Amino acid sequence: MEETPPNQLLKALGQRIRELRTEQGYSQEAFADKCGVHRTFMGTIERGESNLSFQNILKVAINLDVSLSTLFRSLEEKAEAMPNVSAVSKSGNRRRDSKRVFKSTSEIRQ
Repeated sequence: MEETPPNQLLKALGQRIRELRTEQGYSQEAFADKCGVHRTFMGTIERGESNLSFQNILKVAINLDVSLSTLFRSLEEKAEAMPNVSAVSKSGNRRRDSKRVFKSTSEIRQ
């Protein structure tokens, strides 16, 4: 069995959190407030861009009123069903990490 890449598991977790949040009628902003995190951070969680600490995973589960097992239910299967983000793009180039690469100020001035 091939190991699921961590980024796909994070995306599956984010989708699961969004699914449970919307089922309970919370806006992303209201749920972030309830969890005690910034709304932009909640957005990165739901997009699978943040590697959550156990404390933040626990905050999310508690505020969704679900067990950890319920939160993690079927994540591996969902992640395996997702397209691999590091796959070759249409142009034939490997996709870069989603983080933006910034030039140093000396490179910008040139």
